[in-house]
Amino acid sequence: MQWGNSPERYGVVSVVIHWLVAATVYGMFALGLWMVTLSYYDGWYHQAPEIHKSIGILLMMVMVVRILWRFISRPPTALASYSRLTRLSAVAAHILLYLVLFSILVSGYLISTADGKPISVFGLFEVPATLSDAGVQADLAGQVHLWLAWGVVILSVLHGLAALKHHFIDKDVTLKRMLGKASR
Repeated sequence: MQWGNSPERYGVVSVVIHWLVAATVYGMFALGLWMVTLSYYDGWYHQAPEIHKSIGILLMMVMVVRILWRFISRPPTALASYSRLTRLSAVAAHILLYLVLFSILVSGYLISTADGKPISVFGLFEVPATLSDAGVQADLAGQVHLWLAWGVVILSVLHGLAALKHHFIDKDVTLKRMLGKASR
């Protein structure tokens, strides 16, 4: 078992973080879509947003770890078979995914703290509010949050389709490396 990345493959830490973030993002997207359909009298009307906020804060922490890990354990080198366009597209797609994910998390924080109250993370700790009395902040951040959430889902589907294209059409080891298997 290889914990860190090598030139040939991703290590366990990168693989686990990648798939954990992917599953969490899709779960949060589904939870968010479901939350907005709840009526005030629904039992989950107040509970679901608290769960959504708590998971969002934990996801932000994981994303910070993920960024730090990329510097500690560099990703595998690009395959020699990749064209220049493929290499540039991959870098651009990853940067865009990171930017959109962090923007979603920040906009969620701005929505959640617009009333000046901290975010309780499953009752374990609180993240303080930095701004208060910002109702307009919540409205604008809510719109941004919604559009970015759809954006990250679309980008991640394209990301997944690109991995499948590499696997089934190009017949290279791109997908296998993200599953922690060596590229040789």
